[in-house]
Amino acid sequence: MDKLSCFSLSIENHVAHLVLNRPEAMNTMGPTFWKELDAVLKHLHRAGEARALVISSTGKHFSAGMSLDTFSSAIQMDDHSPEGRAAIFDSLTDIQATFTLLETLRIPVIAAIHGGCIGGAVDMVTACCIRYASDDAFFCIQEINIGMVADVGTLQRLPKLLPMGLVKELAYTGRRMPAAQALSQGLVTQVFDTHAALVAGALQTAKEIASKPPVAIWGTKQALNYARDHSTEDSLRQMGWLQGAIWSNPHVKEAITAMKQKREASYPDLTPLQGFKEFG
Repeated sequence: MDKLSCFSLSIENHVAHLVLNRPEAMNTMGPTFWKELDAVLKHLHRAGEARALVISSTGKHFSAGMSLDTFSSAIQMDDHSPEGRAAIFDSLTDIQATFTLLETLRIPVIAAIHGGCIGGAVDMVTACCIRYASDDAFFCIQEINIGMVADVGTLQRLPKLLPMGLVKELAYTGRRMPAAQALSQGLVTQVFDTHAALVAGALQTAKEIASKPPVAIWGTKQALNYARDHSTEDSLRQMGWLQGAIWSNPHVKEAITAMKQKREASYPDLTPLQGFKEFG
C-alpha cells in the first residue's frame, strides 16, 4: 500500500482516507488505477482496521473518468468476431467488480466530490454509501458523448438514487448536473463551500461512524443494501437472521455506559479475514 502511484492511502483513528493523486491527468482511470483500487479495497476489506473510508481527490476535478488511451491501447475491444465480442463481456465484468467492492466492503464509504465527476467517476461514486460535494462539483454521464453506453454501474445504480426521468435525461444528453441540483435530488447529502471544507466534513462523518460498534455498522450496511434490492417482507426476514447473528449484549451495554459516563465507547475491530488459499 506504500507503493501506490494513482492514490495515497492513510489510516488514522480507524478512518481510512484514499486520495486520487494524479491531478495532472485529471485523475483519469487507466489500467494502473484499476489495479491499485482493486488492491486497496481488498486490503481494507480483509484487514479490519479501518471502520470507515473516505475517497477524495486532488486538482481541478475529482476524476475525468476512463482514460481515453485505455480504449485505444490497454483494453482493445474486438468487435470483429463473436469470440472478441464475447471477451468484451468478461473484460467488462472484471472492471465492474472493482467498483462493486465499494458496495461489498465491510465498512461504509464516503465520496468527497469536487469539480468534475465525469463518466467512470459517476460509476464509482454511485457505488459509495454517502456522497458529499463542494459547490463547484458537477456530474456528467460522459459515455454518451463519446458514442457508447455507460457500462460500469451508472445505469444500474443511479436509478436507485435519482428519479428515473432525471437519470434518462442525464444519460441521453450527457448534460452536466451541478452540485445544487444533485443536492436537491438527493444524489449528494451535503454541499460545502470549499474543497478543504468538503474533505474535512467527510472525514468528520467518517470519524462519527468509526466511533460506533464496527459489527453493528457492518450489519446496518448489509441490511440497507439488501433492502434496496428486495421486498420489504424479504428484507424483514433477512433482518431477523442478521440481528440474530450479530447481536451483542456487551456492545449495547458499552454504548449505554459510555453515554452515561460521557466518554467515547470502546469496541473491538472487525476480525481480519483470511482466505482458504492462505492456510497451510
